[in-house]
Amino acid sequence: MFGSFRNVAKTGLSSVLTRSIHSVPKKRFYKNVSVVQNNSKFEINLDHRKLKTPLGGPFQVKSEPLAHAIANEWLSQKDTIQLSQMHLTGLCNTCIDNPGRTKKEVLVESILGFLGTDTVLFYSDEPPPLLKLQKEQWSPIIVWFNNRYGVEVAPTLDITPPQLSDKDRKILEKHLLSYSWSAIQGISFGVDAIKSLILTLAVLDRRVTVTQAVTLSRLGEIYKNNDYYGIFSCGHLNGLREGLSRRALRSVRA
Repeated sequence: MFGSFRNVAKTGLSSVLTRSIHSVPKKRFYKNVSVVQNNSKFEINLDHRKLKTPLGGPFQVKSEPLAHAIANEWLSQKDTIQLSQMHLTGLCNTCIDNPGRTKKEVLVESILGFLGTDTVLFYSDEPPPLLKLQKEQWSPIIVWFNNRYGVEVAPTLDITPPQLSDKDRKILEKHLLSYSWSAIQGISFGVDAIKSLILTLAVLDRRVTVTQAVTLSRLGEIYKNNDYYGIFSCGHLNGLREGLSRRALRSVRA
């Protein structure tokens, strides 16, 4: 009886400790981070402790490059663990735990909803040089998107949202549903980060790089700062770091 109680208490304490790591700031309690293979999946070890998800499940991914990228997130932490800056860890936790018990169909519907407010579909006619820049940089991506998926999406010059026919919506829905649950979570994460389904799919299809996608999503802001041609300066790249890290998972193609 007491043995069973101790086991339950030990399990409960372990769950509390696991949740505390993911919910409150915590001092770094480990020195080394390593990646180990367990059957066909990869796990992260913090010293000799296996990393777990917020719900206490095993943290396992199928991609070795992704596992090493996550390990680097943990290795780069200083005195305090800053989970808000560990985007790959957070995304994988969501994929594994699915805390909201969200169905893939519901997530796909949410992703498609972004197309009505997609960054690259809203041109600005003022000032004229910005419109010229948007046409130069965004139009080729829109043309690629339409040809790639066999749809007809057109940009707008006012606040009227772009129209998406039922036929085109079904085409895109079918394509998105062909991805795995984890991939859909990654796509949702990317779309939310750069506010563009078109650019996110362009990254997936290797039509643009991660850096280019983030740059294109911030074209108006960059123009206003008169920094378009200095976009790849060290200072500006530091400003894009968070967006780039949030998009990195798709370049890993887990």
